[in-house]
Amino acid sequence: MPTPMAPDAAPASSCKCPDAIVLPLDLGSEGGLSVMVKDTIDVAGTPTRAGSRALADAPPASRHAVVVDHLLVAGCRLRGKTHMHELAYGPTGINHYTGTPTNPLYPDRIPGGSSSGSAAAVAAGLCDFALGADTGGSIRIPAACCGVFGFKPTFGRVSREGVMPAISSLDCVGPFARDLPTLIAAMRAIDPGFAALPQVDEFVIGVVPVAADAVIHATLDAALKESGLPLAEVELPGMGAAYDAGMDIIGRETWNACGHLLATGKVGDDVAARLRAAGKITDAQIEAAENVRAAFIAEVDAALQRFPVLALPGMPFVPPRVADAADTRALLGITATVRPFNLSGHPALVIPFNCPDGLPASLQLVAARGADEFLLAAATGFLRRLTLKRLTPP
Repeated sequence: MPTPMAPDAAPASSCKCPDAIVLPLDLGSEGGLSVMVKDTIDVAGTPTRAGSRALADAPPASRHAVVVDHLLVAGCRLRGKTHMHELAYGPTGINHYTGTPTNPLYPDRIPGGSSSGSAAAVAAGLCDFALGADTGGSIRIPAACCGVFGFKPTFGRVSREGVMPAISSLDCVGPFARDLPTLIAAMRAIDPGFAALPQVDEFVIGVVPVAADAVIHATLDAALKESGLPLAEVELPGMGAAYDAGMDIIGRETWNACGHLLATGKVGDDVAARLRAAGKITDAQIEAAENVRAAFIAEVDAALQRFPVLALPGMPFVPPRVADAADTRALLGITATVRPFNLSGHPALVIPFNCPDGLPASLQLVAARGADEFLLAAATGFLRRLTLKRLTPP
C-alpha cells in the first residue's frame, strides 16, 4: 500500500538543511506563517543573484516583487531567500558556486531544480512554506525529490512582477508545503483573487499513460485505486512534442534573459553549455514550438472536458543520487511528465508518496486553466479518501 508523506513528520535524517538558505531575512508580522523565497524573487534591499557568480555584484533590489508584497500584506513572516540551480536553468539543484542544498529526507539524492533550496527548506521544517518558480518543472521536480507538496498555478495567475527573468511565457511562481492545507493557505497569501475552495467529493480521474519506472507506476496506481474514485485512461499523444517545444521555448527565453552573462566567464560549466546551445535555437524552431503549444493546449483542454482531473507521475523515476547527477543535460528527461504543462499553462500539483523501499514517488494532478481552486479541492478530497480508508477497520 502506498504511503503518503506524513504532513508533520520530522525529517528522517538529522540534517536541518541550513545550506538551503542563501540569505537569512526577518521581515513581516510576528506570529504569521513563516516563508522563504527563491533567489529569483526580488526582496527590497537585497540583491537577486539567481545562484550565479555572474550576478555576485548585482545591486540590491529597489522594491519587493509584487508576490512579496502580497506575502507581507497577508501577515506572513519572510525568513530568507533560498539556494537554487544557477540561473534557474537545470533540474538537479546542483550548484558548484553557492553549494547544493541537502535533500533532508533523502540525503544522498538530488534536491531537484531549479527551486532546490525552497523545497529543501520546507522538507527540513525551516519554514511553513516556501516559494519557487516553475518554468519547466522547477517547483514540481524539487517537491517530488524532497517529498513535499508543490504547486504550479495556472500561467499568469500569480504575479511575476519583480521575478527573474522579467519576460517568460512559461514561468509560474508557486508554493511548496509539507501538507496541503498549508499549501492552500500559501496560495491565499500570494494570490489576492484566490477564492474559497468548492466542495469536491466525487470526480472522475483521467489517468494519462506515460513511460515511468515500474515502482513509480505501482506506487501511484495503488494510491489511485485505493481512493475509490472512478478512473479511466486518457491519452495525451502530444506530450512528447510538447516537451520538445517547451525545451526550445525555455532555451530561447533563457538565452534572451541570460545569454549576455556568458561574456563574464563566470557562469558555471553546465549552465554555460546549455546557454550556448540555446543561443543556436532558430526562429523557425520557435515558430514550430508555438504551433505545438497551440495544439497541445487544445489536446489537454479536450481531455479535461471528459475528465476534470488528469493524473500522471510527477517524475518518471526516483531521484538520482547526487553522485550520479553531474551531467545536467543527461538528466533533462527528469522533467518529461511536468514540462508539457508549462507549455500549456495548466495548473499542476504534485503529491508526495513513498515507494515500498522508502524512496519518493509523486502523483501529479492537472486541471483546467484557471481552475486552481478546484484542483486543490479535488486533491483535498482525494487525500481525505485515502485517510478515511486507512482509519476504517477492515
